[in-house]
Amino acid sequence: MVQLVIYPSFSYYKQEDLFKWHETYTKRIAVIVIPLMLGQLITSSIQIYTNLDFYTITSSLLVFGVWLSTFLLFVPLHTNLSKREEVELSIKKLKLHNWLRTILWSLIFIVTFYLKFRTL
Repeated sequence: MVQLVIYPSFSYYKQEDLFKWHETYTKRIAVIVIPLMLGQLITSSIQIYTNLDFYTITSSLLVFGVWLSTFLLFVPLHTNLSKREEVELSIKKLKLHNWLRTILWSLIFIVTFYLKFRTL
């Protein structure tokens, strides 16, 4: 949804409207994303501690990749928008770089589905 709807929609706002919406958006999306990402991190940590195997290592590395990309790429880009700096470039980078998180989360799903449910 973020990749195909939300970030592309940023290009259609007039800048002043974008800044107003971005402030609202970041607060609202944080209520959804922060608990999910924390849950994913906690789950991965528990799995690594209780059952160290190919699945837990692979999924934990993918989760780490999501966290790393979030804080190294996306937080600074959203900060740029909040500060009204490099607006057009930041929007382009959000749309482009979010494919990385989309791929990582998709891989987490695929690995989980395949390795945990292949015997059914």
